[in-house]
Amino acid sequence: MAPRTRSSGAWSNVTRLIHISRPVLWINAIGTGVVGMWLTGQLFDLQALPIILWLTLPFNLLIYGVNDIFDQDTDALNARKGSIEGARIEPREVRLIAWAVAALNLPFLVYFVLALPLAAVALILLYTGVFVFYSAPPLRFKTRPFLDSLSNAAYALPLLIVPVALGAPPVWPAVAGLLAWSVAKHAFDAVQDIEEDRTSGITTTAVRLGPRGTAVWSAAWWVVATALFAVVSLPVAAVNIVIAGILIVRLMRRPTPATGRLLYPLSVAFPYIAGSVASALLLAAIFFGTYP
Repeated sequence: MAPRTRSSGAWSNVTRLIHISRPVLWINAIGTGVVGMWLTGQLFDLQALPIILWLTLPFNLLIYGVNDIFDQDTDALNARKGSIEGARIEPREVRLIAWAVAALNLPFLVYFVLALPLAAVALILLYTGVFVFYSAPPLRFKTRPFLDSLSNAAYALPLLIVPVALGAPPVWPAVAGLLAWSVAKHAFDAVQDIEEDRTSGITTTAVRLGPRGTAVWSAAWWVVATALFAVVSLPVAAVNIVIAGILIVRLMRRPTPATGRLLYPLSVAFPYIAGSVASALLLAAIFFGTYP
């Protein structure tokens, strides 16, 4: 066997870091940032480009890399780790992940401090801090029932960050709707991990409420989200309530972690489907001059 070269080792590290960043979930950050830009009425604004680039590998490696570092015990029990749904890291990889997170994120954060309005910088720091401390002590929101779910409302913050950075007014019903939507989705997705989390001594919202109770919790937040989305776009609200309804009804019919695992692919597709509808409508409105 040929010896491993330095270049092949570096490329192996890059591909490993990309895997850890969970590319299938990048849409939650990138898509929200792009829609935030479009909600200002611009198809493309060069000032938004650094934020959109940061929301690719750098930010996703930050949130999921930190998560993997502090969830090694739980991930070792989780059969879905090691797939596109997330990596199962080894202790020797912690140093690589930490250095990569710092190297990829610090230049962007320095640029944001120098180039963006103070309010946008504050929102970016809040966005980053919430996701770091979702996994990391001493706050570790993940282990605090209800706070774990509520903290994931931060996924909506790019809808606020980008307009504030560009000096444009945010579309508040869209921001509030995505805040509520993100709370619902986090709790729903955690149903599949109830057994592993309980075994590891982690009490999430899903562990505390159980599958049926979590379905009710998520349904309530998705109803709120749908009402807020309806203020902005009735078609988006309709798509949202249909997909959310399918997920909730199927979980209520068979309220088990196994059902949560079965429904997870549709949950992953949820933002792709709803986001595609929202994006198409928004782009059409901008193209035909009816927005803003």
